[in-house]
Amino acid sequence: MSTPYPFTAVVGQADLRLALLLNAVSPAVGGVLVRGEKGTAKSTAVRALSALLPQVDVVPGCRFSCAPAAPDPDCPDGPHGAGPGGARPARMVELPVGASEDRLVGALDIERALAEGVKAFEPGLLADAHRGILYVDEVNLLHDHLIDLLLDAAAMGASYVEREGVSVRHAARFLLVGTMNPEEGELRPQLLDRFGLTVEVAASREPAQRVEVVRRRLSYEDDPAGFAARWSGDESEVRARVVAARALLPQVRLGDNALLQIAATCAGFEVDGMRADIVMARTATALAAWAGRTAVLKEDVRQAALLALPHRRRRNPFDAPGLDEDKLDEILDRFPDEEPENDPDPEPDPGTDPEPGPDGGPENPQGPDDGGGPDGGGGVPPQGGGPQDAQPPADPAEAPADSPEAPRQPSAQQDGGPEQAAVRAAEPFRTKMLSVPGLGEGAAGRRSRARTAHGRTTGAQRPRGQLTKLHLAATVHAAAPHQKARGRAGRGLVIRKDDLRQATREGREGNLVLFVVDASGSMAARQRMSAVKGAVLSLLLDAYQRRDKVGLITFRGAAAQLALPPTSSVDAAAARLEKLPTGGRTPLGSGLLKAHEVLRIERLRDPSRRPLLVVVTDGRATSAGAVGGDPRELTARSARLLAADGVASVVVDCESGPVRLGLAGALAADLGGPAVTLDGLRADSLAGLVKDVRTAVTTSASHTTRRAA
Repeated sequence: MSTPYPFTAVVGQADLRLALLLNAVSPAVGGVLVRGEKGTAKSTAVRALSALLPQVDVVPGCRFSCAPAAPDPDCPDGPHGAGPGGARPARMVELPVGASEDRLVGALDIERALAEGVKAFEPGLLADAHRGILYVDEVNLLHDHLIDLLLDAAAMGASYVEREGVSVRHAARFLLVGTMNPEEGELRPQLLDRFGLTVEVAASREPAQRVEVVRRRLSYEDDPAGFAARWSGDESEVRARVVAARALLPQVRLGDNALLQIAATCAGFEVDGMRADIVMARTATALAAWAGRTAVLKEDVRQAALLALPHRRRRNPFDAPGLDEDKLDEILDRFPDEEPENDPDPEPDPGTDPEPGPDGGPENPQGPDDGGGPDGGGGVPPQGGGPQDAQPPADPAEAPADSPEAPRQPSAQQDGGPEQAAVRAAEPFRTKMLSVPGLGEGAAGRRSRARTAHGRTTGAQRPRGQLTKLHLAATVHAAAPHQKARGRAGRGLVIRKDDLRQATREGREGNLVLFVVDASGSMAARQRMSAVKGAVLSLLLDAYQRRDKVGLITFRGAAAQLALPPTSSVDAAAARLEKLPTGGRTPLGSGLLKAHEVLRIERLRDPSRRPLLVVVTDGRATSAGAVGGDPRELTARSARLLAADGVASVVVDCESGPVRLGLAGALAADLGGPAVTLDGLRADSLAGLVKDVRTAVTTSASHTTRRAA
């Protein structure tokens, strides 16, 4: 087993270390979600935390880590008699992104359960993590149904496995830690709310601190055991402090004044529900115990707010998490602080770097330090903790179009046309659902029909590999004719492996929604482009809610550009859309050819994910780009090429004014999909669009078949 990187050797990342330690003191806080760019010590700090947790006493031979003093009465390995227990280190269990449901919650031996009535249960990762740490790296990429199971177990402290009338329950209390890179996609707001604390991490921009990260990392790689030995004293001190804080925690008093501060803070920031109040109360109590106090002070409430509220204030995926610290201070200043009652002097907070450790310690650039082991370096957030609200751009060229700092002068466009500054998007609205026709087998999501592991049962088949979802009626039907030949004598059926049938289920899949947006001069009217961006933003929000991948192609001037390769990060697409300028000619055909190329490559990378093409244009084509020829003919050929590949398409018609040419409708006919106006895209005014998509694609496919014949 490799020597883990020491927790106390991590450079900076004060909030990350403090949040992890508070959960070690009080697991009731509810876990930590760590958000940040790659290489910022997220995984290293989490993996190092287990070494700081006290050992746990367990019943010998119990696969579910029951405590000898208070064994779980429902333990599948029980009942446990009185007797001495054994001690073992607290475990840190990692949940892989590609894990199955059975691997997480455990699996029942269905064949033995039917034939013998025996609850033969194989524990999963939730059982392994009981009384330890459950770590989910890239939690935002985990399937939704696994996240639901995981968070339900964390909230209830138990895991339930119920299948075909057989039920097993076991205790599952653990410290839940998730890490994620927001560039790869966000978690749903309701799932964000289930994590007690959230921490934003970033690499330091200070050269001296980055040097220290590299120095400690190289020192660790040269001699892991020796490096860990040099930090063993610091590790022992923090471990002892965790034990002392746990012992002090029941004595901490959460006074009425502190409760009023917590309630006023949550109300002032308009946080939904009551979970934030409860988490803040538990966090403030843990902070007081960590500081060696028995009374919760205003500073504890403030720090608890910075850790527990930022991720709960988001109203949609495009809102940046953060907290206005000036407003927080204004709320807390309304309440006088309580005097501590005979508390010892608070110890320095390891959330901030303590005294120098071995070889110079965290603050000495000569000491051994590494911000992230395998993950790289760590940065120090501003004093006081939480993520900061976005600041206005220093460069006037990056300012929003409607701000006084925005540039007003048009710049030279590459084909001679003027380029206009980006305009802000109009308010998003709820759109009608667009879906891909047919039955897919892609990643789990909420858009198009698909064969999935979860959903309504539609039939049965022989299992391919391990049985995961038993179809009981089909299994009994397959076994019934052979009972006499198998010598059945008792009440139970004689079941053999060949009798088992797998249930086939139909649910929903996520698709690749590729946006092709016209940014040419014909779209340049400010009010019109604002409405177009608002419509695309609404479709992006819909894609986020339905767990799609998205891509963004823009075309103007003489060429089309892949502004955002297909990704799960919908907010990245929204950011690119917001900065999109307009101007120049309209190479519509080039945009469609670029879409064909992107979809061809994505089909090789992810063949099971079906695409949905959304073309946002008024249908005008005034440039053939580098291809040359007639722009309108190129557009028609490109559209028919996409239709021949069976790509489901929708054209959002942006043409406005009393006189309309109907070019977007002609483009939709070539693509084999419907055309819908900007106003018609709204859910409350659009009827039957999904049916139209399916009908149009089916009609287009039949026309293509007849032409081929």
